[in-house]
Amino acid sequence: MDDVLGYKGKRVIVTGCFSGMGEATAKMLLDLGAEVHGLDFKDSSLPLASFNNVDLRDPASIEAGVKAIGGKVDALFNCAGLPQSFPPMDVMKVNFIGLRHLTQQVLPMLNQGGAIANIASTGGMGWSRRIPTNMEFVTTQGWDAAIAWCEANMDTIAEGYSFSKENVIVWTQFMGAQLIKKGYRINCTLPSPTQTPMMAKFHEASGKDVVDAAAEPMGRYSTPEEQAGGLVLLNSKLASIINGVVLPVDGGFMGGVVTGQVDLSVMMRRSQPAQ
Repeated sequence: MDDVLGYKGKRVIVTGCFSGMGEATAKMLLDLGAEVHGLDFKDSSLPLASFNNVDLRDPASIEAGVKAIGGKVDALFNCAGLPQSFPPMDVMKVNFIGLRHLTQQVLPMLNQGGAIANIASTGGMGWSRRIPTNMEFVTTQGWDAAIAWCEANMDTIAEGYSFSKENVIVWTQFMGAQLIKKGYRINCTLPSPTQTPMMAKFHEASGKDVVDAAAEPMGRYSTPEEQAGGLVLLNSKLASIINGVVLPVDGGFMGGVVTGQVDLSVMMRRSQPAQ
């Protein structure tokens, strides 16, 4: 079959490749003939070109992991993430601050035409209601400034998850307009609830009924492989003009919300702690 997606022989980096969407993305890229380099907090068992342990809560760990890969790369897949059951600052570091720092380390390694795909979430769909706040945060300069902003705005951070994903969305759109001038693209996906090892944590933190409401109108959770497809498409040569896009990969959830076919009342209530 023709290499229609353009990954054969390309060097790519996948974070979060131990399990879930990141593992599924790495497997798909391997099947497509890419040279896959993995980064994760936990060891990966995949036949990768290289693997390095990285803690996205630690800038030195991020820098060492990226340096160990070295050379030029063609694509970055930011798939690592934490659910809201972890401490809010850990969630913020892994889901946004660490993602941003790692991306900044990889940018000098990107070949012309290189692309970046980030995983956000439908849980961050409130971004459009507080863009000034999001922009103030995502334009902080460096790791320490981002941490200081969070520590000064813990009421805004709240549980960490929703705000972190809002900022992946806003930062992706902001950087899209910046990076395209340099010959790079950046996009993100908004997955609906996906059957990964983290799902039990989402049920515990938000309540199964809240999570299930976000799986409408499809009526089921997506698979990691389905989510990987969206990411792989965004960074492929077929998507060469797609940039700064926030792509719902959700079985029609966002469309259902916009057209009044999905009831958000369950999702918007404050979920009760599991008994």
